[in-house]
Amino acid sequence: MNIWQIFQRLRPFVQPYHRQIAFALFLTLLGAVTAQVNPWVLRYTVDTVQSMLDKHWGILQGKELLIQITVILFLKEIVNTFIVFGQRYFGEKIRIKVSSDLAQNAINRILTYNLAFFSDNENQKGKLQTRIDRGAESLTKLIQNFFIDILPLFANAIVALGIMFSANFYVGCIALAILPVYFWLSYKQAGELQGVRRKLKRQRENKSNGLINLIESVIVIKSFVREKQEGEKQYRLQMELMDSQLKTRKTNFTYDGIKSFIEQIGVVLIIILTAYLVLDQQMSIGAIMFHILLFNNVSAPIRQLHRIYDEMNDALTYSEGFFDILDANDSVETSGKAEKAQFRGDYQLRNVSFAYPNGTKALSGIDMEIKSGQTTALVGLSGAGKSTLINLLVGFYAQDAGEILLDGQPLKSYDLSSLRNAIGMVLQKNHIFKGSIAENIWYGKPEASWEELVEASKSAYLHEQIMELPNGYGTDAQLLSGGQQQRIAIARLFLKNPPIIFLDEPTASLDAIATEQIKNSLDAIKKNRTVVIISHSLAQILDSDQIYVMKKGHIVESGKHEDLYEQNGVYRQIFNASARSLNLGKMLETMSREQD
Repeated sequence: MNIWQIFQRLRPFVQPYHRQIAFALFLTLLGAVTAQVNPWVLRYTVDTVQSMLDKHWGILQGKELLIQITVILFLKEIVNTFIVFGQRYFGEKIRIKVSSDLAQNAINRILTYNLAFFSDNENQKGKLQTRIDRGAESLTKLIQNFFIDILPLFANAIVALGIMFSANFYVGCIALAILPVYFWLSYKQAGELQGVRRKLKRQRENKSNGLINLIESVIVIKSFVREKQEGEKQYRLQMELMDSQLKTRKTNFTYDGIKSFIEQIGVVLIIILTAYLVLDQQMSIGAIMFHILLFNNVSAPIRQLHRIYDEMNDALTYSEGFFDILDANDSVETSGKAEKAQFRGDYQLRNVSFAYPNGTKALSGIDMEIKSGQTTALVGLSGAGKSTLINLLVGFYAQDAGEILLDGQPLKSYDLSSLRNAIGMVLQKNHIFKGSIAENIWYGKPEASWEELVEASKSAYLHEQIMELPNGYGTDAQLLSGGQQQRIAIARLFLKNPPIIFLDEPTASLDAIATEQIKNSLDAIKKNRTVVIISHSLAQILDSDQIYVMKKGHIVESGKHEDLYEQNGVYRQIFNASARSLNLGKMLETMSREQD
C-alpha cells in the first residue's frame, strides 16, 4: 500500500471527527504565524539597540524598548501556549478515538470469520495480536504526525520561507536550495529501511507468537527439563530482532549526520550572505539574526523528516497486515436467513467430504443419519475425524462436497445465530474466561436468574465445591483445577438447556466418582434431545441408540453396541483394547469376591 491508499482507507475512520480536524487546522495556521514573531522582534531589537548605541543612548532611553519587547514576547508565548496545547490535545484526541475505532473494527471483523481463518499459520494468535496492535498504533501515529507534527512544522516552514523571500530574494533562494537535498536524503533513507522494516514486522510477530506459546507450554517445558533449549530458541529470535533494529538505527544515524551537515552548510551560507549585505549597507545588522532564525523555522520540519518517514514506513508496513485482517472477505462465515424457533435435531449427511485449509484431508464420503431425540456416538482412534465432523454439524466449517441437512433443510440455509442458540457443546478442553465462576456459568444464558445458575451448578455436581471456596461463586474461575473447570463447562450446558447437544470427551478431565456423577446428570439431560457424543469411555457409548465407527475420515461400521461387537471388526478391536486398558478382568474378579 502507498501513503495515498492508506489515507483513503483511514478516511471513514477519520470522517466522524471532521470538526475537531477543522479546528486543529485553524490552530495550525495560527501557530505558523505566531512562530515568526521571534525573528521579527529580534531584528527590530537589534536594529533599535544599534541605533541607540550610535546615538550614545543608555539604559534610561532603552527602558521603553525593553518593556515593549517583554510585553510582546510574553503575550506571544501565552498565545502560543494555548495554540500548542490545542494542537496537541485535539490531535491526540483524534488519534486515540481513531485508534480505538480501528482496533474495535478489527475485533468485530475477526468475530465474523470462520475457524479456517484461525487455523491458517499466518493467523496464529500471537501474530494476529501483533498485527492488530502494531497496525492500529502505526496508523494512528500517522494521523498524530499529520495533525501534531507535519502540518504545524510545514506550515511554519512555508510561512518562514515566504518571509525570507520577501525580505531578500537571494537569502530565500539559499534556504529553498537546501530543501530538495533534505528530501532526497530522506527518500533514500526510507528506501534503505523499507526491506528491514518488513523483516522487523515478521520478527516481532514470530517473537510475540513464540512468547505466547512458551507461556502456554510451560508445564510441558518444565516436565521435560527443556528450559535451556526454549530459552535459547527465544534468544535466537531476540538476537535476529536486535540485529535488524541495530541496522535500522545505524542507517538512521548515518543519514541524520549527513542531513545535519547539509543544514549547517545552509546556516553558514546565510550568515556569509547576510553579513556581506549588511556590510554593503543593503540591510540592517539585525537581518543576520532575522534570517538565521527564519532558516531555523524552515529547516526544523526537515530535521524531523527522518522520524516522520520512520513512522510513515511503519504505517506502510503494518497497515498491510492490519488491512489484510479487515479484507479477509473469503473467511467471513456464510450465514443463511432461515430462522427456526425450535430445532428437532434430525441430521442427514450425504457423501460429505472435507479438507482443512492446509490441505489435510479429514473426511471422505460420509453418509450418516442422526435422529432427533436419540443419542448417537462417534467412535474411532485419534485422528479418525470425529471432532471435525462435529465442527461441520455446528457450522464452524463448511463441507467441501456432499450435503448436510438439518430437519430437512440444508444446514447452510440456517441463520448461524439461530442454529447455534439451539446447540450446546462440551469439549475435551473447554475455554474458561477470565472472571468469576458465576460469570463463566452465566455465559451459557446471560439472562438466567441466580436460582437457575445455582441449579445448573448442582446438576454439574459443582455447587458444593464452590461453596467451600472462600469467595464462593465470585472465585476466579481460571484458578480452579482442570476437573472443576470442566464442570463449569457442563454447568453452562445445563443452564443453556439446548435441544441439540454435542459432547466431545465431556468427562476426560474428571476422576472416576465425578465421571459417574456427571454421567448421571448427562443421562438426565439427554432425554428428548438430540445428542452426539465422542468418548473413549465405554460407559458413555454403550447405551447409545446408534454408534458410528470412524477410521481415517471414513465410516467403516455402524449400528448398536451388541451388533457392532458381533461383527468382529474395528469396533470390537477398540472395545477389547479399552477393556484391557481398564483391566476389567481384575475389576470384575475383585467385585465378584466382594459379592461372595
